[in-house]
Amino acid sequence: MITKSDILNANLLIVDDQEANVLLLEQLLGEAGYTRVTSTTNPREVCGLHRKNHYDLILLDLQMPGMDGFQVMEGLKTDNQDDYLPVLVITAQPDHKLRALQTGAKDFISKPVDVVELETRLHNLLEVRLLYNKLENSNKVMEQTVLERTGDLFKANVQLTQEIDERKRAEESLLTKCAEIKRLQLRLQAENIYLQHEEARNYNFGQVIGQSKALAEVFLRVEQVAPMNATVLLLGATGTGKGVIARAVHSRSTRKEQSMITVDCTSLPANIIESELFGREKGAFTGADTRQIGRFELADGGTIFLDEIGEMPLELQAKLLRVIQDGEFERLGNPRTIKIDVRIIAATNRNLAEEVSKGRFREDLFYRLNVFPITLPPLRQRKEDIPLLVNHFVAKFNQKMGKKIESVSKDTLDLLQEYHWPGNVRELESVIERAVIISQGTSLQVLDRFTDDLKKTGEPAGQDVQALAELEQNHILQVLRKTSWRIEGEKGAATLLGLNPSTLRARMRKHGISRQ
Repeated sequence: MITKSDILNANLLIVDDQEANVLLLEQLLGEAGYTRVTSTTNPREVCGLHRKNHYDLILLDLQMPGMDGFQVMEGLKTDNQDDYLPVLVITAQPDHKLRALQTGAKDFISKPVDVVELETRLHNLLEVRLLYNKLENSNKVMEQTVLERTGDLFKANVQLTQEIDERKRAEESLLTKCAEIKRLQLRLQAENIYLQHEEARNYNFGQVIGQSKALAEVFLRVEQVAPMNATVLLLGATGTGKGVIARAVHSRSTRKEQSMITVDCTSLPANIIESELFGREKGAFTGADTRQIGRFELADGGTIFLDEIGEMPLELQAKLLRVIQDGEFERLGNPRTIKIDVRIIAATNRNLAEEVSKGRFREDLFYRLNVFPITLPPLRQRKEDIPLLVNHFVAKFNQKMGKKIESVSKDTLDLLQEYHWPGNVRELESVIERAVIISQGTSLQVLDRFTDDLKKTGEPAGQDVQALAELEQNHILQVLRKTSWRIEGEKGAATLLGLNPSTLRARMRKHGISRQ
């Protein structure tokens, strides 16, 4: 196995045209214990230096004059004899990350450089690289041994037996190392894919905004449970910010340095949710042409967030219960038990106790999840937070769209505070985004349909919830008919309504809307 000493003695090269960046990285790596670190500010020297020194890992800046990082990687690929490109790219451009991986880089890290992230990624990449080197050396040693022993095989049967035994031991060692390298490569690949997906996602409304008493109670409960390893159940209607609170619990926990893996139970088709959660082996079922690490295994040591747990199929709930109780499961197509250490945060907009009484949710699983429930208040119960939220979203979309909305009239704020907000904060965000788009001048203009309804009745939305529900139902039906009942996609009903597809499906179930 690779020791920490092996990793700290690895041969590293820093490539950056900025001397200050080079000095900073050299200092960070020196403080981390790395002993063989060299650098260059001239990207044209990299291929020659690598041919001479055979670096275990090259930290490569992508944006350099004269010869950028992508050109350097192409040159290294041409020179490399072992088909392994030992490059960790450093970039501030999100669109460069995927391109760098496609060019051959083993991983990427964003500017400004986070010290903990840098040390973690260096450690993982160097462990794989040094194992790869050991495998190469083992192959050469084994081949040389076979050549040397071939002449002696004719001398005696005893020597023949000894050589066979020696070769078997070498092969067993080789297989063990191959399996270890494969495991590390799969995990690294799965983490890279997940991080790319996470970077592209828009986590609800960005952060929790508000000073209401109801929200203060939520914050208090988060602070109480976050340092513990207890299972947390987040309860609340769609759009109240359960995903944001889950991230708040994780970021304040002892596992904050590890990953938080999110699983949206409404977005995974029933026929693949088991393999997504627990993984699968190649050939486990028709269409499973590769081995896949599941979300639970990927979250080992960290946190897994099971969003909309009430949507999980009943047949999978027993397997989930076993993971919570015993911390173990099996991949599809593999009888070997896998042990993990994962903190579970679950969320639902359903009444799970009612689901249990109707036989749609396991009672024992409900009690396991309901260790520390946190109920998120709907927006209509914290209307004093609406002005803060409006200002936050106006500033956000001003920056995003290059607009200069500077004021929100009292009449507009009163109107927004009168509305019932069935879609909660997520709906408010969509309304403000549309308002910023259509507003002319420096004052926010809200022209959504619900404002007309409120102005006509002259009554607060809370006094006529049924009328608002009918208005929402009719509006959803109108948009669904307009899109020929297409929910997802750029021209789908969810996009036109400013909702997530899972939220739209939940609203359709709530109003009993089915395709006509």
